[in-house]
Amino acid sequence: MHPAAPRRGGGGRGEAELLADLRCGNREAAETLVELTYPLIYKSLYRLCGDADAAADLTQETYSRAWRELAQFDGRSRFSTWLYRIAYTTFLNHVRRPQRFVPFDDVAVESVERGQPLGDDPLLRLDSLRLRREVLALPEELRFAITAHFWGEVPLREIARQEGLTTMAIRKRLRRAIARLRTRMREEPS
Repeated sequence: MHPAAPRRGGGGRGEAELLADLRCGNREAAETLVELTYPLIYKSLYRLCGDADAAADLTQETYSRAWRELAQFDGRSRFSTWLYRIAYTTFLNHVRRPQRFVPFDDVAVESVERGQPLGDDPLLRLDSLRLRREVLALPEELRFAITAHFWGEVPLREIARQEGLTTMAIRKRLRRAIARLRTRMREEPS
């Protein structure tokens, strides 16, 4: 089972039942859905931005937006996949706000100067800041496929549904993205 897919929790209710209850205003259903999806959404946003406080704020913003837009969720994909797309868009909106954007290099230097670790996750260590920069520099379609699948742990089938494409098309995007990343990572650091 997908890590962020709601398991039979909340009194044995499945995702569809929890969503139906949520649409009727059931706070417990909302809390159960958050409990089931929060770790993956937060972790994905943390990988994207590399800052725990920003990731927590963006996660809150993601859920706030999801609850406002719940009527638009059509059930073609898992709730967690739809939620990841909202989180990803929330992150992009965050970095596009000039007053809030801090270059990754400045964050890394500042953290290292203060002797603070950048995280236990290998993707968040200092040497991976370049990888994060390269991922974020990919064209939108490749960037979403790579971050959704590897950082958001969204299955290929779910990404394909979300994007309105075939699983094969998503695999091709991932191969192109990985090839570009390998090429860029072999080059001298910029």
